[in-house]
Amino acid sequence: MKFENTLGFAQKLDGQDPLRNYRNQFYFPKVDGKEVIYFTGNSLGLQPKRAQKFVDEVMTDWKELAVEGHFHSDKPWWDYHERLAAPLAKVVGAKTEEVSVMNTLTVNLHLLMVTFYRPTAKRYKIICEEKAFPSDQYMLQSQVRNHGLDPDDALVEVKKREGENFWRTEDVLQKINEVGDELALVLIGGVNYYNGQVFDMETITQAGKAVGANVGWDLAHGAGNIELKLHDWDADFAAWCSYKYMNSGPGNASGVFIHERHLNKKDIPRLEGWWGTKKETRFLMKPEFEPMANADAWQLSNPPVLSLAPYLASLEMFEEVGMEALIEKRDRIVAYLEFVLHEIDKETDKATFEIITPKDRGTQLSVFLHGQGKSLFDYLMKNGVITDWREPNVIRLAPAPFYCSYEDMYRFGQILKKGIQTV
Repeated sequence: MKFENTLGFAQKLDGQDPLRNYRNQFYFPKVDGKEVIYFTGNSLGLQPKRAQKFVDEVMTDWKELAVEGHFHSDKPWWDYHERLAAPLAKVVGAKTEEVSVMNTLTVNLHLLMVTFYRPTAKRYKIICEEKAFPSDQYMLQSQVRNHGLDPDDALVEVKKREGENFWRTEDVLQKINEVGDELALVLIGGVNYYNGQVFDMETITQAGKAVGANVGWDLAHGAGNIELKLHDWDADFAAWCSYKYMNSGPGNASGVFIHERHLNKKDIPRLEGWWGTKKETRFLMKPEFEPMANADAWQLSNPPVLSLAPYLASLEMFEEVGMEALIEKRDRIVAYLEFVLHEIDKETDKATFEIITPKDRGTQLSVFLHGQGKSLFDYLMKNGVITDWREPNVIRLAPAPFYCSYEDMYRFGQILKKGIQTV
């Protein structure tokens, strides 16, 4: 399609958008009485209007049933989390039994490391990407130290090439083969938080497995954003937060994937708690742990139902739309945003935009602003564009397909142009 940087063309695209009505199912913040242009679904998704109903149901049951809500509410609390597994499995490309919801992201990564990072005297190294998200770095360093190892030795970073803003798959594969039989684990952010790059997870997983390592993925920026086939790719495990592209609310519960080959095993190493033991005998208070046959075996405590309620509301929307339709709009709206950026760049002489996100990408475009400082970001925020700043000079733009419009992309371009000419 040949794009045009005009309001009429953007409105035409919106008129053709099969997801256009979903925009009205989210709440938008306002600046000067007008709905913002929201580009930070990669940080916190907007609130679905239906989330309130799901939370109110739990609050009403708590008020009217108290402890009996665990078993006698319309959605009993004791198995509330199970309602999320099937729709989540579709989002991440898994079998229902391979998915569970519990805790928060870094907590779950720590728990999964107990199972999947079992260093020996020979096989103890972990491969991750250079400058992984800080929480992942802290988690990996502390796990290594917990085993009495030196992070400087045990952690192996795959670096970007000099002068490049992205990782090359061949460099990841080379590093895997180089570490070889010393490699215990590959754990990488499937979509990089800074540049928005989508790693070739299938190829990297196969390479890690080929040298005898476990392979896991941090999908904080992947779940609800890109096509995932975790089961078919043969990943050992993955975890993701739910408050970015999955719109479940700030700091909300994390999802986990554990490949079926690791399930229904009593002797697998893991930290265990009451909610991971068999439902059928859980309330018999038996002294011996009998694991659930699915990923729920990694649960520790009863789930936070008030947190799961808005997550379930959001997943209802994912069920209605499906990842295929979301990805189709994602690709078009990101392409249109990229076109608008290039058009504005041609029309101004004070800045040059460098899109550092490679073509292997999801919703996010990371844009390096040559010749502009944070004053331009501040201008955008004051004028109703909610975006994200990363040092030294990068703004991250993530037009989530559920609620962003093509008109948003055009209007953003006009505000950006004026900002460049003003600041």
